[in-house]
Amino acid sequence: MVEVTLVCVGKLKEKFYLDACAEYIKRLGAYCRLTVLELPEERKPESPSPAQVEAALFREAEAIKRAVPRGSALIAMCVEGREMSSEKLAETLAGLAMSASKLAVVIGGSDGLHESVKAQAALRLSMSPMTFPHHLARVMVLEQLYRAYSIMNGGKYHK
Repeated sequence: MVEVTLVCVGKLKEKFYLDACAEYIKRLGAYCRLTVLELPEERKPESPSPAQVEAALFREAEAIKRAVPRGSALIAMCVEGREMSSEKLAETLAGLAMSASKLAVVIGGSDGLHESVKAQAALRLSMSPMTFPHHLARVMVLEQLYRAYSIMNGGKYHK
């Protein structure tokens, strides 16, 4: 069974997000060993300068790199990443599992991910060209992971 680590910058507080995540985490237990790690989002001034945003992203990147298990194939969730269908994601995850026994999916905070994290990624993945709250992105990523593993295992979830 593949080990999947979901590394998220920022803490979920809203009950509806927590409940949705809990449901998909439970469902994913049939397909993988999932660990969800929450890292703190770096504090910035009210109206940060580009340099302050870059410095915060760099500090978050250092924490992300420490959190990603060694030997993991890294998927960076980022707006400039590839968009793909659920079937293509399932195929891609299956391919990554052939080369690495561990998978790490990283969701940045409200300012995204530092370029150094994206540079280490085996895959830069985008959910959509639209902008979503990064907390909602966690629910969406968990749902798509569940859908992909269901597809890989011939489940009926994906129609």
